[in-house]
Amino acid sequence: MSSITTKDGTSIYYKDWGKGQPVVFSHGWPLTADAWEAQMFYLASHGYRCIAHDRRGHGRSSQPWDGNNMDTYADDLAELFEALDLRDAVMIGHSTGGGEVARFIGRHGTSRVAKAVLMGAVPPIMLKTEANPGGLPMEVFDGFRAAYLADRAQFFLDVASGPFFGFNRPGAKVSQGLIQSWWSQGMMSGHKNAYDCIKAFSETDFTEDLKKFDIPTLIIHGDDDQIVPIGASAMISSQLVPGAILKIYPGGGHSLGDTAKDQLNADLLEFIQS
Repeated sequence: MSSITTKDGTSIYYKDWGKGQPVVFSHGWPLTADAWEAQMFYLASHGYRCIAHDRRGHGRSSQPWDGNNMDTYADDLAELFEALDLRDAVMIGHSTGGGEVARFIGRHGTSRVAKAVLMGAVPPIMLKTEANPGGLPMEVFDGFRAAYLADRAQFFLDVASGPFFGFNRPGAKVSQGLIQSWWSQGMMSGHKNAYDCIKAFSETDFTEDLKKFDIPTLIIHGDDDQIVPIGASAMISSQLVPGAILKIYPGGGHSLGDTAKDQLNADLLEFIQS
């Protein structure tokens, strides 16, 4: 397996497909690089070098007790950029991975980055605060943590079977395979790592990171996203990122890479080529 070892000794797994301008993918919680396979196959087949890593504590990367926070996630990704000497890269982040992209740019700048895509992404901040009255109350995330600790396997199954893919909506075409894939990826995550990551994706404020974006940026979001509601995320992020393009998928849920993959793949290719 391809991997790098970070400064603190954490092994970070990555997959590296194709040749050409690099496109770097950051996955959502509690998944792995495998969540991006449809997009990686499509873009690699169109002449791009597609790279996706398993975030520390997830998938095939090691499971350190510490460092399960956005600063360290971004620093791990920066080490991968340096190890592979990636330049002129397009960064694409989904959900928690969108926060990782934002924090990467906030901490490490855009000297190696040409463009960015935030899809169903958690910025600017998911948690309801005085400055973010449209966010979700802490009780929601405390409920996540309680359900996770009570029965992690069942909690993951419930998330995948319902709101993540929108399979709880009337008339939804349910894919048992997608549910099982999501569950199996989630179960590969470290118990503490995925638990800590709930705090990381919900409480981290990316407002100042977004203001530092100085590259073409595409923000994609479904208007029926039950995991990261669009009003407190993409609608605000698109105003904070200078010159951002906002593309809303009508009726779209959280996992557009699966439930709207043909449209998403085409939109990504068009944006990268533009």
